[in-house]
Amino acid sequence: MNEIFFLSLKDFLLAAVVAIGFAVLFRTPRSVLWVAGLLGGAGHLLRYVLHFQIGSGIVISTLLAALFIGIAGIYLAHKVHTPPVVFTVPACITMIPGLYAYRTMLGLLKITDLDTARQDANNILLDTVHNFVLASSLLFCLAMGICVGILLFRQKSAKHITFKLRRRVIRYREKK
Repeated sequence: MNEIFFLSLKDFLLAAVVAIGFAVLFRTPRSVLWVAGLLGGAGHLLRYVLHFQIGSGIVISTLLAALFIGIAGIYLAHKVHTPPVVFTVPACITMIPGLYAYRTMLGLLKITDLDTARQDANNILLDTVHNFVLASSLLFCLAMGICVGILLFRQKSAKHITFKLRRRVIRYREKK
């Protein structure tokens, strides 16, 4: 039990450090760097627990963790008076599927080598396509997780904003 706790704590802390690092690169204000770290660590920990402890698939785990980051980011954005994108994007970067994208690129390089392709073309092609679909699915889940929170909890519709802008333009023209 202690081993699982310490592995989970290590996962949380490493993901929090990565999220804070990317938040610094994205010029997140210093006063809210802790939010990026908290969301990055909590989201990655949720994915870790769902995937490795409970046994759900990596795609479902990533989608649920990204949804958690997106919705919690909206809540925390209201608390710290900062746009949610400032810390939800760095928090989700901790779950980018770099390993699967790397394996996809290696598979594509193996296919271009004629000798290797002749020996095991079917397995190489199958692995490459599998890794590509998995990496694409995980990236789609991350994007959806960030967007769903923003779309569900926004205060004003785009139609309302456009209508106000038109009204201002008309008033400006009338003043001339």
